[in-house]
Amino acid sequence: MTFVLVITVISLLVPVYVYIGYPALLWILTRGKSGVTHIREDRFPSVALVISCYNEADVIREKLQNALELDYPEELLRIIVVSDGSDDGTDELVREFTDTRITLIRQEGRLGKTMGLNLAMEQVTENVTVFSDANAIYAPDAIAKLVRNLADPSVGYVVGAALYTDGSSGASAQNENLYWRYELAIKSMESRLHSVVGGDGAIYAIQTKLWEPLQQQDINDFVNPLQIVAKGYRGVFDAEAKCFEETAGDFDREVARKERIVNRSIRGLMRVKATMNPLRSGIFSWQVISHKLFRWFIPLFLFLGALGSALLAIQGVWLFQLITFGVLALLLLAMAGHISKDKNALPVLASVPYYFVMVNLYSLKGIIRAMRGETQVAWDSVRQGREQR
Repeated sequence: MTFVLVITVISLLVPVYVYIGYPALLWILTRGKSGVTHIREDRFPSVALVISCYNEADVIREKLQNALELDYPEELLRIIVVSDGSDDGTDELVREFTDTRITLIRQEGRLGKTMGLNLAMEQVTENVTVFSDANAIYAPDAIAKLVRNLADPSVGYVVGAALYTDGSSGASAQNENLYWRYELAIKSMESRLHSVVGGDGAIYAIQTKLWEPLQQQDINDFVNPLQIVAKGYRGVFDAEAKCFEETAGDFDREVARKERIVNRSIRGLMRVKATMNPLRSGIFSWQVISHKLFRWFIPLFLFLGALGSALLAIQGVWLFQLITFGVLALLLLAMAGHISKDKNALPVLASVPYYFVMVNLYSLKGIIRAMRGETQVAWDSVRQGREQR
């Protein structure tokens, strides 16, 4: 029974550490530090804005108009649209724009976003590359805010703040918005300590010279920043470099996105294992293990913790009887959310447990697929109203 007790306690403490302990330690370690721990100055290097898309006819015109109106010297900004075999008229809409700054690159065969970026980067000669998604609408000064951080030669990548415009439109959006605000706070503290862990496919910039081709299974906005850190550079977060997008707007689509991210990210981290070695990456190794690796395996820890608590509850240990009662209450509330016909109208008491349970279940599914050697390299948009194939 002692063995069960030890395993149960450890399994219960790991999620507490990941969700509460890690952010608390970041806060302690960065307390009193300046919000900017690197050289930052206004400058205007040449920039390639690379926009990835697959069947984005609904938003690509607005995205390109937004890109053309950015407050950045026209002669220093090139816009590259990478279409991954789109068949909904996306390419034709791009060709309607006659501005010479826009270049369309079509990738045949539906090979996935990462291979499309490899193809695009073969043509990038600009000093800085900014990566974006078709649905991410940039604030006018977003690129200027990003590149000012690259005035520091030790900074290899910069991550901006992707903000949700529909964060209060439904239970799914509210939960995702709450989670993302939590993530942005962590990014800010990580940046001040050493480096923000990972990029953001909607808005992040790199020194072009640091790019190296990715494998098809890699998730670009995670593996690419890890490669840059492994080279000895930092990655910083700039909350003033903003873009705006919508959430998936639906619980099922949102949790499916989590599965894909976990599935690909685990493999990506194993590809750049040096970033988990403190002798190579210093304190960043603690950051990436705490923020990513431990979090991905939380479903396994929760399962072991719940199972162990139930066994100890049967033995009459009151603390674990209380924990078991809490687990059952959580599952019942999640079940109520699951059987609801309109999940986006769920009250907070049901929507939060449902979101938490479903995200962890799909994360577990992503882990299992990764262990089987299955990696999803292409996917459809998760936004509301788009046909899921």
